[in-house]
Amino acid sequence: MEITSELIIEIIGYLGSIVFALSMWMTSIFKMRWAVLIGNLIFIGYGFFIDSPPIYLLNTLNATVNIYFLYKIYTKKEYFKLLEVRNDNLYLINFLDYYRKEINKFFPFFTYKPEKNTLTLLVLRNMFVAGVFLARKIDDETLMMSLDFAIPEYRDFKMGRYIYGKHCEFFKKLGYKKIYTISLNHYHEKYLVKMGFFEDHSRGERLFLKKL
Repeated sequence: MEITSELIIEIIGYLGSIVFALSMWMTSIFKMRWAVLIGNLIFIGYGFFIDSPPIYLLNTLNATVNIYFLYKIYTKKEYFKLLEVRNDNLYLINFLDYYRKEINKFFPFFTYKPEKNTLTLLVLRNMFVAGVFLARKIDDETLMMSLDFAIPEYRDFKMGRYIYGKHCEFFKKLGYKKIYTISLNHYHEKYLVKMGFFEDHSRGERLFLKKL
């Protein structure tokens, strides 16, 4: 089949449509905004190629709106807090049950088994529960993290940067110097590396380590 300029333009139009369709399936507002912006940019080019002002002007307007909201997301100052709760906290138990399928996407074998030596934290974002952090105390200086979960609406890395960034002081005040975890998911591994974890085999198995 001969590749003509008309065919290339048609492919660009289909590509933009596919991007828009995929964005409708995204549960994260952050990712959806980026996907829609990419779709807008594709259709701006498509509109110019076929000389259709309604297409490129409308998508220019939509792209401007998306850039504005993405800027707001990146620059907005938000309130975060780590709230320690009891292991038998009813809200926690219901939260984990409600998001069980989402949790299993990243932690396939996770089951909640409360123990006395478990550090149980709700992560608050603007006073809404954005996620849960669970870790088991190995010794006075070491935690083994079993769950670091953010609900889909808040998967923009801000929660992770809060936990593992400058607010590592929360763990330091409790005397912890290291956090270990196991990863069985490629996307989770990428997230851990972004949060400052590195692969470690010193305990006889493949773990990821974050030094505080």
